[in-house]
Amino acid sequence: MAVYQTTDLTAASYSVALFGLAATTVLLLLGTAWVGRNWRLPVALCAIAALIGIPAAFEARSAWLAGGGVPIVYHYVGWAVSMPIQVMALYFMAITAGKLGAGLFWRLIVVAVLMVFVRYLGEAQFMHPTLAFLIGLVFWLYILGELYFGRMDDVVRASTGDHLRRGYFWLRLIVTIGWAIYPLGNFLTAFAGMADDGSLSVAYNVTDILNRMAFGVAILATGVLVSEETKNV
Repeated sequence: MAVYQTTDLTAASYSVALFGLAATTVLLLLGTAWVGRNWRLPVALCAIAALIGIPAAFEARSAWLAGGGVPIVYHYVGWAVSMPIQVMALYFMAITAGKLGAGLFWRLIVVAVLMVFVRYLGEAQFMHPTLAFLIGLVFWLYILGELYFGRMDDVVRASTGDHLRRGYFWLRLIVTIGWAIYPLGNFLTAFAGMADDGSLSVAYNVTDILNRMAFGVAILATGVLVSEETKNV
């Protein structure tokens, strides 16, 4: 069993992320019983996204303890699965308020997968870093465009419930602010010559509290409030 020192902030941040994601997963799985039927899928998807982060954090912490560094692949394998799932959760959350096309669903999933994959190709030197960074940025901006100006935004705005609109606002803000850490980290490693001495891993782990844990809890809270609002109508 590997033992890390009290001053090893990087390893400690992975432990915090690991335990926090485990607790969030359990909470969200329990929460599927607290929401209406049409909200169970978004909440379950967020639970899956948090669950994926647990082995990802565990493997990355093991790599850190073994060699004092975390290869970028340990970050990207988790993001490649969890980020598209979170986009799915947003889609199915919006669909509770109105009809959305299947084309939008597949576009969002494909763009979310490509966004992560292209960034990985750039950081792994399989693709020119500048080109990969710009393409990944365009994909992220496309997702934001759909969330702010697309059909999903129209459907949520047209809904009668304040809780759904408020929840969508905060979730959209998480995708805007929280997800900004990923292109920022990509920029720092690819263009600023920053080597991950553990500080970038700490930043990613702290951001996980917002991007995976708070994201899932926000969808659960919105689902509970909307479900209660619907019952009282």
